[in-house]
Amino acid sequence: MLTQNCDTKLNLQQLDLQQLDWQKVNNLMPVIIQHYVSGDVLMLGYMNQEALAQTKNSGKVTFYSRTKQRLWTKGETSGNFLNVVSISADCDNDTLLILVDPIGPTCHTGSNSCFDKVKTEWGFLFELEQLIAGRKNADPKSSYTAKLYHDGTKRIAQKVGEEGVETALAATVHDREELKNESADLVYHLLVLLQDQNLSLQDVIGILKARHK
Repeated sequence: MLTQNCDTKLNLQQLDLQQLDWQKVNNLMPVIIQHYVSGDVLMLGYMNQEALAQTKNSGKVTFYSRTKQRLWTKGETSGNFLNVVSISADCDNDTLLILVDPIGPTCHTGSNSCFDKVKTEWGFLFELEQLIAGRKNADPKSSYTAKLYHDGTKRIAQKVGEEGVETALAATVHDREELKNESADLVYHLLVLLQDQNLSLQDVIGILKARHK
């Protein structure tokens, strides 16, 4: 999941450009771009004060291009914009972390991330959810997931119930391997059910976070 250590969460509209240590970085702030759900690092870029101000005002990530010597909004030609969710500064105020909701792939190669070979555990679960969502309208003969959607909500809910019971039974007999396998089946079928109801794991996490406060 997304983690915060010594960084200070800053409101997007209240971010004070002057509190950042621009002098230390020669007026060019390194910016880490991270997916707000999966936690995957998508890219690294640089901003001057003008780029950061434009990012705040537009809600879309704008960098300063060191090669082109000008501002450029990510996605201005491809349409693959990075919609800002939050902006944080680290404890030294010389690096920014921007959580984003990306539209399309981030990397110019077509990959979701410029660090595509590095995947977080949560990132895999997010990709699995996206894969499951993509099967909703697929040919039921093409995959087990597509067949579940074709069979309807009652069948999907039945499978969640069955896997829940099997998970509980594995725990009662202290079969750790079976418990892991059945838990995986349960999580998978729960993701299918959530997508069937036009919900996501992020919706569930939102409830858990609200209860945790």
